[in-house]
Amino acid sequence: MHTEVLNINKDDCFLCQVDTCLSFNPFVEHLKERVQTEKTLKSEFYRYVLDKFEKDTCIDLNMHPEDAEKYREMLELIYSILTPPILNEKEFFWALSTPVPEKIFFSTDAFFDFHSSHHSGLHAVNMSQGELFSQRQKRFIYNLILERLYGFSTVSKNELLFAYSDPGTGLSRYYNIQTSTQFVNIKLVGDLPEINFDIIEPYINNYEGIDVLEDILPLSNFKFEGFTVITLTDITLPHAIESIRNELVNHSNNETDQYDLIIDSLKTLSENPAIEFGLLPFLTVNDKLIFDTNECSQSVLISSAKEFNLAEETFYAITNDYKLNPKPVFFRSLTDEKISKHPFLNVLKQAGIKSYGIFPVYYNKEIAGIMEVYSYQEIVFYEKLLSKLQAAIPLVAQLLQNSIDQFTFRIETIIKDKFTSLQPSVQWKFNEVAWNYLRKSNRKKKNQEIETIVFEDVYPLFGAVDIRNSTIERNSALQEDLKSLLTIIMETLTVLKKHIHLTLTDRMIYKCEEWLEKVNGFITTNDELMLDGFLQDEVNPFLDHFRKNYPNEKEVIDRYFDSLSEENGLSYTNRRNLEASMQLINTSINHYLEQAQEEVQGSYPCYFEKFRTDGVEYDIYIGQSIAPEKMFDVLYLKNIRLWQLKSMAEIARLAYGLTDQLSRPLQTTQLIFIHSNPIDISFRNDERRFDVEGAYNIRYEVVKKRIDKVLIAGTIERLTQPGKIAMVYFNQTEAAEYMEYIKYLQEENILLDDLEQLELEELQGVTGLKALRVGVNYEIALEK
Repeated sequence: MHTEVLNINKDDCFLCQVDTCLSFNPFVEHLKERVQTEKTLKSEFYRYVLDKFEKDTCIDLNMHPEDAEKYREMLELIYSILTPPILNEKEFFWALSTPVPEKIFFSTDAFFDFHSSHHSGLHAVNMSQGELFSQRQKRFIYNLILERLYGFSTVSKNELLFAYSDPGTGLSRYYNIQTSTQFVNIKLVGDLPEINFDIIEPYINNYEGIDVLEDILPLSNFKFEGFTVITLTDITLPHAIESIRNELVNHSNNETDQYDLIIDSLKTLSENPAIEFGLLPFLTVNDKLIFDTNECSQSVLISSAKEFNLAEETFYAITNDYKLNPKPVFFRSLTDEKISKHPFLNVLKQAGIKSYGIFPVYYNKEIAGIMEVYSYQEIVFYEKLLSKLQAAIPLVAQLLQNSIDQFTFRIETIIKDKFTSLQPSVQWKFNEVAWNYLRKSNRKKKNQEIETIVFEDVYPLFGAVDIRNSTIERNSALQEDLKSLLTIIMETLTVLKKHIHLTLTDRMIYKCEEWLEKVNGFITTNDELMLDGFLQDEVNPFLDHFRKNYPNEKEVIDRYFDSLSEENGLSYTNRRNLEASMQLINTSINHYLEQAQEEVQGSYPCYFEKFRTDGVEYDIYIGQSIAPEKMFDVLYLKNIRLWQLKSMAEIARLAYGLTDQLSRPLQTTQLIFIHSNPIDISFRNDERRFDVEGAYNIRYEVVKKRIDKVLIAGTIERLTQPGKIAMVYFNQTEAAEYMEYIKYLQEENILLDDLEQLELEELQGVTGLKALRVGVNYEIALEK
């Protein structure tokens, strides 16, 4: 044990801000209590120590740290009382200090040696940046005063975390220094000041504001008596684990810095400066591993493979094989024999590495990547090293999974930014393009253009389900609502006329009658705007005046203003009913198509895109280029064409079955455009949708847009009719194929036996169109 004085403040220029007295009195008081309460054999020892203190005159003296050697016997008794007998003082970091920790006057050999050799290299980790030792001490003093005399518990604890760079290993070590104030008494000089805790609370743990407390609680009012007990604990390993955990939780660094920090923590855990670590997340694009990202730069295998030109195909084969059969692999030395069996080791040997090992890292039972352990000298990978790393492995797994998630998010962000929400059938293509774009960006090539997504030689299918006469229905609903509105206005004005005698009221009623007559006929958009102007500029201000100034008339006028609400007003009833009916039909059709799409995709992957109109339109594209991994055959095209015809019949029956639920009766028409030749489609980044490529292919789009209102040649009859499916085509071969499907569905009692073959009128730029039209059997729906 040592009685030499050690200054806690390494600058050795500190003046304590409060009156202190180094004394054994608080310890003696503690012994007296323990003698009274202790029931074991310890009580005899306590009584012996107490007797020694009471007979010694030092109990009544104010000690000086420099006089500690005079009281060595008493100090050793204190050590014996406060520490477990089994501890070795040459290994246990323990010391006694002044009441406000300033000078250490008694310490174990371990503590004394540590302080003497490491003190200048220690630096506080958990002290606020810029906080001086004097401010830290003052915070210690006020925390103790507030806790003992006011019962105010503070957040700050009497402990400090110190870091030290070991010059022998170059690795950081961390120590927790805790100060016990059990044997410190606070004596009050004068009266205890009253304080407002709401005022002082902001300053307690803020070192910059701690001086403010001196105006409220002057330190001259207090005296500290006794001594403090200081213990120092090496927490290097748990701190390394905690550092990894904090970095994962707080995300205070970018990915590269985060990897560097966590690798440093792993080196600290290993406690061996010769051991290095690498981390490699298994990032994939379309289930294929890729290794061209910042995260992969943390792997010594990847960096060595790039530096020494390991063939990319060889490297991918190695890593893919390892992913299929992951297991720990150790190479204590990289000999020629081992390199002949595992050629990838050659690039590591060229990089100067002499020992190499791989640990597979799992996240939720799925492999997330690998942790590399390597060295530039031959070492033995002891099981002790594995046990030290064991607690860190789940955190490393979280890091690797975070990288996987962030990489996936970046790919998805590029897709959403450059493209749109995508279906699984074509997602693979967008993944590849996004990855190529991201890889070029990683290589810092400026002004990169993202390549165009193109699918060549795909067969198109187009279908449209339309609400019959939707424009006429909208105009009719509008007219009925406007009639209702004008009627309410006239009724309101007529009631007001009985109580308020104004000639202007008669004129207002006259203008409403004029508008009612106009609304009964054909109403244009301009008429609608003019009527709205009449309401806003004349009717509303007129009625609002009387509502505010004639309380008796408020109720009847409120009826008019209530009718103007789009959500529940009477003057919007018919339009609401129409929109609700249309929405019910469209929602039901959309739901049907969403479910049916699973069946379609199950046979062969295809792109299925829906568009909202007054009804629902959709495009389907199917072909080899959409699913290059699966062989395409025309039988898949025939299968989806039969599905399309059958689904149109089911949609027609579905809409017909909703009739009783519709607040406004509506009917649907069903249209299919048959196009036998394959086309090319590309994704238009500006419109976030697929469009056709090439002049010939554009003709397909032109026809598609013009056939919805086409007439039968020589008539004024529309091709599309409720209860029927219309199929538009150019050549007889297309018709023959669909006639087979129609015959089959007629035998299944899904379609009626009323097939029509029709010539269609010439459209602008389009001639030679023909159509098949067949009725849908509604009876089968009614039977169900």
